[in-house]
Amino acid sequence: MENKDLNNYLQYLEFNRNYSENTLLNYRKDIEEYLVFLKIEHLDLYKIKYSDIRFLLEYYQKNKLKSMTIRRKVSSLKGFYKFLCRNNKAEDNPFDYVLLPKKEKKLPQYLNYNEMIEIFDVIDISSFFGLRNRLIMELLYATGIRVSELINIKLNDININNKSIRVVGKGSKERIVFFNEVAKKYLEKYIKESADKRKDDYLIINNNGKGITTRGIRLIIEKVIKETSIIKKIHPHTLRHTFATHLLNNGCDLLTVQELLGHSSISTTGIYTHVTTSHIQDVYYKTHPRGKNDCLK
Repeated sequence: MENKDLNNYLQYLEFNRNYSENTLLNYRKDIEEYLVFLKIEHLDLYKIKYSDIRFLLEYYQKNKLKSMTIRRKVSSLKGFYKFLCRNNKAEDNPFDYVLLPKKEKKLPQYLNYNEMIEIFDVIDISSFFGLRNRLIMELLYATGIRVSELINIKLNDININNKSIRVVGKGSKERIVFFNEVAKKYLEKYIKESADKRKDDYLIINNNGKGITTRGIRLIIEKVIKETSIIKKIHPHTLRHTFATHLLNNGCDLLTVQELLGHSSISTTGIYTHVTTSHIQDVYYKTHPRGKNDCLK
């Protein structure tokens, strides 16, 4: 459903807040669904009251939406009304008073190191685009950056000698991430071989020599995973989870991981401590003098 204020809001999120393509699509879908609901219920977008919101929540529950999905939809609408209020299109934000469903605790899925090695090994780097795909996987694992951050890296954001990259994350926040010698090797080779193919300054290019999209990255990852024996359902964010988990498992502190991931709150990074607890427990029993079974003899 076309709405001028919705389009203006999405443009604001894209250009002022640097939201990813996927996030913008979700916001559009959530808000357009809400506009349809308002039309069915004969409610005015700009004059809706908190007392009317219960019908929306009942509608969500009737459709058996998960609490996490409802949280996202309400968050989308809350942000939209905040934008409307700031631009004097609405007097009040009815979603300020909505109590969100309890957040489901879902541990992030990650890959073990042997699975990562298998992913790297199945990529044929004899062709240019095979080399590009290997670099994509190497950088996602080496830096933990989001796909939306990867596709926006430009050549002048990279410091080869210092093995660092300047990336722009959520809310247009800049940070520096680092890569290893293996990633450096593929990065140097790729930059050299892409010189006569690229038509802009974006690091990762598509078949036309221009910057690739998040959807393009997802398709590449799906294609690579199909070549492996891995049966887990892998998303681009899985590599980010893997990066964080492997760092913590090998002794990196939580604050450093928070900085590298670009999380604004330590509580967001804290979910990875649940993943690494079993590893820590295993190390404890293997290394403490009285952690071994034969200590009772």
